[in-house]
Amino acid sequence: MDIAAWLRRLGLEQYQQAFRDNAIDGEVLPELTDADLQQLGILLGHRKRLLKAIAELGPPTDRSKPSTVEIKIQPGASEPVAERRQLTVMFVDLVGSTALASRLDPEDLREIIGAYHRCVADTVAHFGGFVAKYMGDGVLVYFGYPQARENAAEQAVRAGLAGVDAVRRLQQSEPLGVRVGIATGQVVVGDLITSGEGQERGVVGETPNLAARLQALAEPDAVVIGPQTRQLVGGLFEYRDLGAVQVKGFPEPIHAYQVTRESAVESRFEALHGATPTPLVGREEEVDLLQRYWHRAKSREGRVVLLSGEPGIGKSRLTVTLQERIQNEPHTPLRYFCSPHHQDSALHPTIAQLERAAGLERDDPPERKLDKLAALLAPALPEDGALLAELLSLPTEGRFPPLQLTPQRKKEKIFDALLRQLEDLARRGPVLMLFEDVHWIDPSSRELLDLVIERVPHLPVLLLLTFRPEFQPPWTGQAHVTALVLNRLDRREGAALVQRVVGTGELPTDVVAEIIERTDGVPLFVEELTKAVLEGGNARTVLSKAAATALNVPATLHASLMARLDRLGSAAKDVAQVGAVLGREFSYELLAAVAQRNAAELNGALDQLVGAGLVFCRGTRPLATYLFKHALVQDAAYGTLLRAKRQELHKRVADGLEEKWPEITEAQPELLAHHLQEAGDWAGAIDHWQKAGGAALARAATREAVSHFASAIDCSRRLGDVSGGAERVTRLHLAMANALMQAEGYRSERLGKTLEDARLAAAKTASVELQCDVALSLAPFFYAAGRNQDYLTLAEEQLVNCADLLPTAHLSGLWATKGIAHSNRGEEPLAAEALRKALDLIDRVDPSHRISFAGADQRVSAQAYFSESLIILGFFDAAVEEKERLMRNFDQLDKPFRPRVASSRAVPIVRATWSIRGTTR
Repeated sequence: MDIAAWLRRLGLEQYQQAFRDNAIDGEVLPELTDADLQQLGILLGHRKRLLKAIAELGPPTDRSKPSTVEIKIQPGASEPVAERRQLTVMFVDLVGSTALASRLDPEDLREIIGAYHRCVADTVAHFGGFVAKYMGDGVLVYFGYPQARENAAEQAVRAGLAGVDAVRRLQQSEPLGVRVGIATGQVVVGDLITSGEGQERGVVGETPNLAARLQALAEPDAVVIGPQTRQLVGGLFEYRDLGAVQVKGFPEPIHAYQVTRESAVESRFEALHGATPTPLVGREEEVDLLQRYWHRAKSREGRVVLLSGEPGIGKSRLTVTLQERIQNEPHTPLRYFCSPHHQDSALHPTIAQLERAAGLERDDPPERKLDKLAALLAPALPEDGALLAELLSLPTEGRFPPLQLTPQRKKEKIFDALLRQLEDLARRGPVLMLFEDVHWIDPSSRELLDLVIERVPHLPVLLLLTFRPEFQPPWTGQAHVTALVLNRLDRREGAALVQRVVGTGELPTDVVAEIIERTDGVPLFVEELTKAVLEGGNARTVLSKAAATALNVPATLHASLMARLDRLGSAAKDVAQVGAVLGREFSYELLAAVAQRNAAELNGALDQLVGAGLVFCRGTRPLATYLFKHALVQDAAYGTLLRAKRQELHKRVADGLEEKWPEITEAQPELLAHHLQEAGDWAGAIDHWQKAGGAALARAATREAVSHFASAIDCSRRLGDVSGGAERVTRLHLAMANALMQAEGYRSERLGKTLEDARLAAAKTASVELQCDVALSLAPFFYAAGRNQDYLTLAEEQLVNCADLLPTAHLSGLWATKGIAHSNRGEEPLAAEALRKALDLIDRVDPSHRISFAGADQRVSAQAYFSESLIILGFFDAAVEEKERLMRNFDQLDKPFRPRVASSRAVPIVRATWSIRGTTR
């Protein structure tokens, strides 16, 4: 049969080389399975077309059977070629099966054995195990075959622990228990030697025998592993060392370990992958430099290193290497992670770090969380505990005294508390402080980082910040700050990295050259594309497919990542896409709510993604959280979604958050707003962006507030001019202007643009009050810009056209701002006259309905300028009286940006009191 011609007829001639390289001829073709085609790197749709065409060819030709053993091939299964690979083998044995056989009727025993077999099969399948053979009361299971898995040894141990528990809980007439032995080693996997449910792949090597011998050493309901398995799973579990044991059939004693339970190590999968990462290439100078700074930091010469480079250049890998180099030295590691979805969530990296350090679980009751936090902070001041508890959105009633602080003062005290915690840790020993992905930092965290960097020179602290080139760090130039830029690898270093990834194998020279050319010296690109080539079975086919992929992230990396995602199958890819919608890090529970898959499918897909190294897992389901290995992995998965599908998924996320996790949406309204906005629910997004902006202002997180209100304005524009659209847009611009006044000051160009947009929007409304609100809000900007005459014109226009329609509070505000403008111009008689009218009018207004002048009471603001004008005019007695009245209310001037309510709505207004004097007239 001419395979090339057959492929051409199907329109799949691009796979001719793959078929030739794997010696697929007409005799082998009818026996190919979906798994075989997948290993050749063939796309899912093309695999379906090939399988359909193969079925039309008829049954395979009968061949002579091997003389050594009779092989029965299952219909549709392939006859695999023997191969050498590392395999983890599990042997499970039912405890006391001989005694059961002597006591029970054979039919009853059959039912028990069947239930036991099904239980073991279901359990190991959940962890990616392959049941090779049922041997009476024993079960032989392989991990890492037929689908190779990087974490096969770990999955085997988890399956062993889960199997012990599952069998113990079986509801049978007799209590059941098992012994489990697990061993890892090099084997040769050969042909199928049985068929049916218990089909066995022939394995040659000592590993299956060792697993069986280790099982014999185990106590009932215990898991015993060999030395190589122990090395691979590292600190993921807790063990009882059984010492060197003489094992029948092995010339040397075997060091055995009983696995007791999972360990409490943080980031278990990250720890696993970090135990044997691809060795660092081309970064020895950078590592040496970081180590020198670490030694200086230990001598109380604190240092700050700004580590910058493009995505995938190796910033995080370098920090891991530093941690590895100093892991045996006494020190305290502190790790903070910025997130693209939390750039406007104040202090998010600090909150996440505190929650991890305190061991807070979502299901912990508030009192338990407070206890854990107190234990972490001890012996902190009670006020520090109250402040940090509030930062973590924990209720403090009855535990701490209430904090009567303004938002700005509260933020300052939170910063002080966090700095004291750092200093306390530094007194106990050196601190390695890692702040990753600072290009996504929120403004409040950046303020805190400014303070930390100021303190570092006097502490035994090495602070390492990583960020992309677009971030411009403001800390360069300081004596204790060093900027370190990571450059791309040259061709020699790139080839060395390819070989490190390949290991003992070998790639053709032209394939290595192609990888280096396409990855352009970015280490992550080199590593990921090389992995795709190795996993794809045929280097040229994988590279050919990759070349045809064009997406928003760099083509070389995206091609590699998508090739790996496609190879995992549609279910795993779909779950990766849902996870990408959720964010860089996502919880299992939220994923399950959005993915709309049954638990078995979802868990299987997640296990695939973890096994492929595309995501990491922390914790155990259902409380597990997942993290994309790299931000670009998330970008690649997200970029494959069509707009309609993206919006649908974001809508599901928003619905799930509102229905099942209201406490999250209450604490982080910006999170819900983001998903509503991406879902195209503009109205819902506006409401939550407004809420997020108000919450940020209450925490004095003014820059975050600006961003939230800007997002609300964007959504409002998309919503269009529906009922009340112009009024809504006006109020949003006023809210953003209020935040900008506090974040950027009154001379801000952005403030001027925002206020102008507010004025244009208000002009489209019939609300004279709203138009007056805009005029009053324009006052401080005009003052600061020296445009006092322009403001007088605007105020006079309002008074002439709207005086009979405006509430008394607004009229008083116009006269007051007009008087301040006159005073700024040195026109004190006119200023005094206008301010006196403002004070006469305000006396008729109930205090609860007065307008806030930048946080100060309306009367107090007018009084301040009026008394100054009286002094300049020579009316000293009257001025003294006004000053005395002013001082009686002076405490109100100490809160320059405290929000007030006027006519049941927030009205951001103007610059407070005397500080504007001296402005250009």
